Amino acid sequence: MLDRKLVIDSVALIKQNCQARGVQVDVDRLVELEALRKAKLAEAQELNRQANEVSKGIGKAQSAEQREQLKEQGKVLREQKDAAQSDHDRLDAQVLELLAHIPNLTHPQAPVGADDNANLEVARGKTPVPKFDFPARDHLELGRLHDMIDFESGARVAGAGFYFLRNAAVLLDLALQQFAVTELVKRGFTPIITPDVAHTQILQGIGFMPRGPETQIYSIENTDLNLVATAEITLGGMLSDQILDADELPLKIVGISHCFRTEAGAAGRASKGLYRVHQFTKIEMFAFTLPEQSDAMHEELRQIECDLFDLLEIPYRVVDTATGDLGGPAYRKYDLEAWMPGRGDGGQWGEVTSTSNCTDYQARRLNVRYKHKAEKGTHFVHTLNGTAIAISRALIAILENNQRADGTIRVPSVLRPWVGADVIGRPVAAG
Repeated sequence: MLDRKLVIDSVALIKQNCQARGVQVDVDRLVELEALRKAKLAEAQELNRQANEVSKGIGKAQSAEQREQLKEQGKVLREQKDAAQSDHDRLDAQVLELLAHIPNLTHPQAPVGADDNANLEVARGKTPVPKFDFPARDHLELGRLHDMIDFESGARVAGAGFYFLRNAAVLLDLALQQFAVTELVKRGFTPIITPDVAHTQILQGIGFMPRGPETQIYSIENTDLNLVATAEITLGGMLSDQILDADELPLKIVGISHCFRTEAGAAGRASKGLYRVHQFTKIEMFAFTLPEQSDAMHEELRQIECDLFDLLEIPYRVVDTATGDLGGPAYRKYDLEAWMPGRGDGGQWGEVTSTSNCTDYQARRLNVRYKHKAEKGTHFVHTLNGTAIAISRALIAILENNQRADGTIRVPSVLRPWVGADVIGRPVAAG
């Protein structure tokens, strides 16, 4: 969340930012509640001071009657102090609830717009969009042809939106994981396999809504645990309530986890197959930095995503995400969209990775701080996240962009050592 003082001191800026991001929060009510809270805090402190003064006088009382009067006076003051403190705590909870719904500030260069239609293309990958001289198949048809993707069995076992990967798709899945982790370790990232569950307070700290009608999170009944939607949750939560040495920063981590999402409301041809599923594996980058390091780290994460997809020989574009499509914690976000020949009519761009600079927004919620050795006091770190590879969507891009007229699929060169083949699938008859 944002710093409370910043919100109170910059009401016009906060209102403007909320409007640009399509978020409705009663900022004026927050300011009003905060003034009441501060008044109640001052009242509680004054009553506590008076009670302490009375308490000191009990031992100096000249008579038993005077001592009893002072004791009764002190009791009344303590009760009044407790009542004022209770009012303060209630008001503070209301302020925090409103603060939790105010989004992060926005990078001044982020495009302003209501949704992803206002996203601004800023780069293209090295691999050109393929031009097929045959009717392109989508990944579902390719999966059926070569017995790689089984949604029917997934539905029988777990319901719609779950699936089995089989045969060459399994090898591609594992190859993508090995490729991404190997590349990131080369670049100084520490590899971590994270839990697939997290406490509700951790999800809230990262910026997810774990409970309620609009959640995308699977919650475990009768517990405080939830299945994670991304390793961003567990990686960010890993250092909650910790104080880091400034010399340790930046910390760069690559996490491997399963991801679970309800995908409530997701439908349509663009969301078919592996594009929106309830479970997938993702390799996630995460960084804790000093405030002055986060802009450069964000560009580094963006470049890593580009490098990975250039090595995979997948055509893509990078977009600077519009204000209305940012999500609460992000100060700035880049999406990498791969070309998917089987998406829509004749192919479309589809998001495969994103990277966000969340500044100190998540760190305030999670209480992750740093300190300089020679200085007193602590400061909040900045946190950043970036998808290295979301396996399910990467599979779509690989299968569809590398298909050949006979139905076989070329394996990208960097994955061949793990797949053990240059081509997957057997030729099939045309039509």
